[in-house]
Amino acid sequence: MRKMIAVLALSVLAANVMAAVSPEEAAKLGTSLTPVGAEKAGNADGSIPAWTGGIPKNAGTVDSKGFLSDPFANEKPLFVITAATVDKYKDKLSDGQVAMFKRYPETYKIPVYPSHRTVNLPADIYESIKRSALNVKAINDGNGLENFTGNRYYAFPIPKNGVEVLWNHITRYHGGNLRRIITQATPQTNGSYTPIRFEEEVAVPQAIPDIDPAKAANVLSYFKQSVTAPARLAGNVLLVHETLDQVKEPRLAWIYNAGQRRVRRAPQVSYDGPGTASDGLRTTDNFDMFSGAPDRYDWKLVGKKEMYIPYNSYKLDSPSLKYDDIIKAGHINQDLTRYELHRVWEVVGTVKPSERHIYAKRHMFIDEDSWQVALVDHYDGRGQLWRVAEGHAQFYYDHQVPAYTVETLYDLIAGRYIALGMKNEEKSSFVFGFAAKAADYTPAALRSEGVR
Repeated sequence: MRKMIAVLALSVLAANVMAAVSPEEAAKLGTSLTPVGAEKAGNADGSIPAWTGGIPKNAGTVDSKGFLSDPFANEKPLFVITAATVDKYKDKLSDGQVAMFKRYPETYKIPVYPSHRTVNLPADIYESIKRSALNVKAINDGNGLENFTGNRYYAFPIPKNGVEVLWNHITRYHGGNLRRIITQATPQTNGSYTPIRFEEEVAVPQAIPDIDPAKAANVLSYFKQSVTAPARLAGNVLLVHETLDQVKEPRLAWIYNAGQRRVRRAPQVSYDGPGTASDGLRTTDNFDMFSGAPDRYDWKLVGKKEMYIPYNSYKLDSPSLKYDDIIKAGHINQDLTRYELHRVWEVVGTVKPSERHIYAKRHMFIDEDSWQVALVDHYDGRGQLWRVAEGHAQFYYDHQVPAYTVETLYDLIAGRYIALGMKNEEKSSFVFGFAAKAADYTPAALRSEGVR
């Protein structure tokens, strides 16, 4: 009898952990909390300001290619952290950032600027967030979502555990349908590299008018990636249907190989499968700092803390820069970076005993205002710190969309890294809200996308 009572008690506890929040808690959104669930108040000494609505849509100018001017171009760093001073600031740095100073003591630095809480979202997204808070529940041990309907954004704005925090990153707002042309670099230890150029699209079911609701019921987004350079890779196309519950229905992926002129299923495009043209320097789920199913890890919510994270990285996105200005030996040009003090959610993912992944542990730090992953320390099976990820964020104020300027992933052991997302030399910045058709995201459409 006692055993049965204990089991029932645990079941009730589990149900509460996975339940949506009460109306009283949801009412905090937009009052004591920001509409996305961050603390509205600043910190005790004012180094993190209060959130007062973010910056306006006209905070800067937009050039003919869609690149944004830097609203903070006249600011100077408050201080610059170097290998000589890192111990003074390490309580606000990740172990991975500290390790970067040890790995590159002469060149790695962190310039710290005044903090600006720039993020704000469209009114209809705020309405979706409150609806999520009241209705969405995690199912399948937190690996799927229930009652996540309409505009599917920010499943758990008032999270109760680690996997719910991670879901907010996975389900965050990307501006609806997004098209971009970006460049990836995987430099050798001496800094030499060959640019890899991608044309990418992300489309969401709610912004595809002719989508079949039944077929899209478990789809979070559609992703299409075409390689356009160098010539040896040009013409290959990847299509992904990103599912909400990947335990119930695994991610669906297909690749068109231009050399073979064939479309094939691509089950390797998941978890720790190699990232596209990454020279083995990132996994598939390193994309977007973390993407895909969370089911191979136990996610522990440590809490919140104040950290120096990459933020408002407008300088790094300047169209006046060449990729050679950014890509350097060991790490990107840190003189072009900007870090600010912000509150982050701290979450540790540990591989379940029954699962496998090349990263045995992922130590994540997620920005409270955007729910974007800002920093990740990756550990191997021996418990050794292996790779350090930094998401250099900027807020696209003209469209009210938080995104990454560049994602970097540093391999401390190999002394190499990957930088993904640069567009400084491209013909346009991001294109938000393009018209998408359901037929564009079928395997049959891949062949016409590839060029050889």
